[in-house]
Amino acid sequence: MLKFKGVLIIAFLLLSQLVWSQSDMTVQGTSPDLYLLHTVQPKETWYAIGRIYNIQPKEIAALTGVTMDKLNIGQQLKVPLKTPNFSQDGKKNADEVFVPVYHIVQEKEWMYRISQNHNKIPVETLEKWNGVTNDHLQAGMKLVVGYLKVKTAHSPLAANGIRKIVAPATTPVTAATKPAEEAPVAKTEKPAETKTTETKVAETKTTETKPVTKPEEPKAVEAKKEELKKEEAKKEDTKKEIGTPPPATEEKSSKTSAPVTQATSDASYSGYKGGYFKSGYNGSGKSTAGNAGIFRSTSGWKDGKYYALMNNVPVGTIVKISYNSTNKSVYAKVLGQLPDMRESVGLTVRLSDAAAAELGAEMGKFYVDVAY
Repeated sequence: MLKFKGVLIIAFLLLSQLVWSQSDMTVQGTSPDLYLLHTVQPKETWYAIGRIYNIQPKEIAALTGVTMDKLNIGQQLKVPLKTPNFSQDGKKNADEVFVPVYHIVQEKEWMYRISQNHNKIPVETLEKWNGVTNDHLQAGMKLVVGYLKVKTAHSPLAANGIRKIVAPATTPVTAATKPAEEAPVAKTEKPAETKTTETKVAETKTTETKPVTKPEEPKAVEAKKEELKKEEAKKEDTKKEIGTPPPATEEKSSKTSAPVTQATSDASYSGYKGGYFKSGYNGSGKSTAGNAGIFRSTSGWKDGKYYALMNNVPVGTIVKISYNSTNKSVYAKVLGQLPDMRESVGLTVRLSDAAAAELGAEMGKFYVDVAY
């Protein structure tokens, strides 16, 4: 019986790889007529192809402009991306998973144009899904622009799916005028994004400003002084810790020295259980989710000091990383932004290998929730 199950698993994995090889997961067309291309393989039927992509075969035939009387090996079919099988809002049925679909960035193409051509998905959402900003776009880069929803019990594509994605921004990015992409040098979309960023900064400052309405009592003043001293000490520790090169440089060359120096054991720290920085975590209610990667570091293995690289989060911030597959969490200090390299595309955060080990993550990329 066990041998039979093993054979079934191997067969399913081989079928999954076959479907990936015959399916182009690059989105074709523009809003609202988005579709994928599927190349017909031997012994495939209309019914089987419909189950792969979670859509009625008649819709595939209608978009392709053919009848359903026969299929030819090597024939290309247009698979429509519609509400039943396509998500950009994070919604799906319990028996479905998300499979990412991509857009290949063209020359002189920016986030605004990509957003408009893919159902006006907010630029902020595209940046979160891919871990890349408008300024770092390059021709040939693959960007996730949405997710195919497939049934776990029916589609071989489900083997490469995920169960949760980053929730999209609530307010679509708009612009007073469309950017002139034909201009050889000017990138007119940047000012609109700059204004959005400045607005967020202003909102953050407004939220963080808390005017004191009552005079503090002598004891409260003394307590606050002690608290300020502790915060200053933490800042000094942070400066020492982030004074070394970012961990990402270690992966580029084996000759590069370790990015985080080996920390000495702390008498007040006993056991990992989330890491050394757990006591310093002070979440503000912000959170995100997405794929995580790993970088090598000498820190954390003996002292539980875990580190992270993450965009749009201030250096020194302590973040909580939760891995639902093992129901474990760790607390890591942000050392800087994700490095501008191919391995960072599609990542929300990169963790030191000691942190990933405590989470129980054994794969190259894994899905996590981040709170800070």
